[in-house]
Amino acid sequence: MRLTRVRTDLGAVPAEWSDGEWHAIDDLFADAPRRTGERFAADAPLAAPVEPRIVLGMAHNSGALDAELPPQAFAKSARTVVGPGDPIVLDPAVGAVVAEGELAVVVRRRARHLRAEDVAAHVLGFTIGNDVTAVDQIARDSLLTQAKNGDGFTPLGPWIETGLEPAGLGIRAEAGGGVATGSVDGLARGVVELLVYLTGVLELGPGDVVLTGCPGTAVPIGAGDTARIRIDGLGELTNPVVAAGGLQRGSA
Repeated sequence: MRLTRVRTDLGAVPAEWSDGEWHAIDDLFADAPRRTGERFAADAPLAAPVEPRIVLGMAHNSGALDAELPPQAFAKSARTVVGPGDPIVLDPAVGAVVAEGELAVVVRRRARHLRAEDVAAHVLGFTIGNDVTAVDQIARDSLLTQAKNGDGFTPLGPWIETGLEPAGLGIRAEAGGGVATGSVDGLARGVVELLVYLTGVLELGPGDVVLTGCPGTAVPIGAGDTARIRIDGLGELTNPVVAAGGLQRGSA
């Protein structure tokens, strides 16, 4: 099942894809969501597919050598989440910035102290994440607050696929003429191991998002670029890059 949130004048509406159009539903996280009768065209403008309370990114998960290090997560403000077409806003004072194409896990229900066999039932599905990072700030802040929390620094979308098997999915990041490719299989730890670890540390809930890591899929971005992240089976997430004081973010 393909799920998203469609932008309307009254706010974002949860919807599922069927027969070439979006059908509004009552609950994105229900086991059997009910349609409300409202329909939207295939090219309707989409918001970020969820509004998370918690966004976590994985450090020490970009390649096989990271398996020798303990898992570690960093927090991103939920206010950094934007949807397809919304701008990534760059403040020149932060220095160099990269777009990082990552598989993003969307949590379905309250999740705490999960065992490996519990994980599938607690995952709604997967979407594309762009873990935008101000790389020059990393040396100045080991907790990554300065590096990870600029305006529009967590694009998500364009939709969630609920039946997708993450193993082997290819990832492509592109911006400003730069291209980087990789695979989910290049990560040190997979989705199950990550969710077991993270829910042993804190509670996650419906709509929360885990960015699984960047397997070499980072490209530099600058004002005027368009960041494009593509993941097999999930389509493409596209966001313009603007200088602070430029275009404003669209409504959720």
